[in-house]
Amino acid sequence: MPFIIAEIAQAHDGSLGTAHAYIDALSKTGVHAIKFQTHIAEAESSIYEPFRVKFSKQDKTRFDYWKRMEFTLEQWKELKAHCNEVGLEFMSSPFSNAAVDVLEEVGVDRYKIGSGEVTNFLLLEKIAQTKKPVILSSGMSSYKELDNAVDFLKLKDVEYSILQCTTSYPTQPEQYGLNVICELKKRYNVPVGFSDHSAKLETCVAAVALGAEILEFHAVFNKQQFGPDVTSSLTIDDISALVTSVNNIEKALQHPVNKNDNSSFKDLKSIFEKSLAINKDLKKGHVLTFEDLEAKKPADKGIAATYFNSIIGKKINRDLQQWDFLTQQDLNE
Repeated sequence: MPFIIAEIAQAHDGSLGTAHAYIDALSKTGVHAIKFQTHIAEAESSIYEPFRVKFSKQDKTRFDYWKRMEFTLEQWKELKAHCNEVGLEFMSSPFSNAAVDVLEEVGVDRYKIGSGEVTNFLLLEKIAQTKKPVILSSGMSSYKELDNAVDFLKLKDVEYSILQCTTSYPTQPEQYGLNVICELKKRYNVPVGFSDHSAKLETCVAAVALGAEILEFHAVFNKQQFGPDVTSSLTIDDISALVTSVNNIEKALQHPVNKNDNSSFKDLKSIFEKSLAINKDLKKGHVLTFEDLEAKKPADKGIAATYFNSIIGKKINRDLQQWDFLTQQDLNE
């Protein structure tokens, strides 16, 4: 089954209580992990950073927003402990080397590299030093940039996987890049997944059908909420429905159907398939034409409809009434 990550990111809007509420809600959806983002404003940003989307009426600058999103080390530990309590893996994307130090103190099993950090080899080096696996998001990267990051991780002997991702909020169907899932598999021969910003259920379902082994998407309580990722997020109910759909698709993929063997349909075939019949009264000696024939259920009451062509031009050896089934015994040899 795909490893399913629900990303809270900044949906908590800086509220520790809301962050804990998300953990409780998502624990009931069937996801495997909850992912936050660890922002330390002074380490990752500056007053010169522009807003991607000018959504905030309370933060003068993007730097101010990141500052308001910060949690203390102890608060991060509380969030991690809460995830442990409900049986979910705690994850968080670091956006600075200082954030990696925090997450090492908190304790994470792996690192997710956001799309904007693929070329940040300083951060990649810091993470490589932890010797922990990496999930690399490819959102803004060309293959050349991905190749460089992958070569770096290989050099450092870091276990890695890659997510197809489109950095567009919300992502439109023509931007999904579902074809890239197979391309990444062939190019890197590692686990490949899909990081979704479409806010649609079908996108992740399609990704799983195409072989995605990891799914990631944003979570939000309500689409009317405040925040930069709301339009590209799934609600809690959406996520529950998605997990059910993904499980069904995964089960289907694990049970390929052999179209050479239809023995399991034997009983149904006898009900649904048809036998040849006569559509009008016919006299003995009549030469059968296509216009004389109909096909009626069930099968095995007469000549199978499959073989209609073989009896055209043959004479019947007895009178037949309209809708009688036609058998081999009714035909002259």
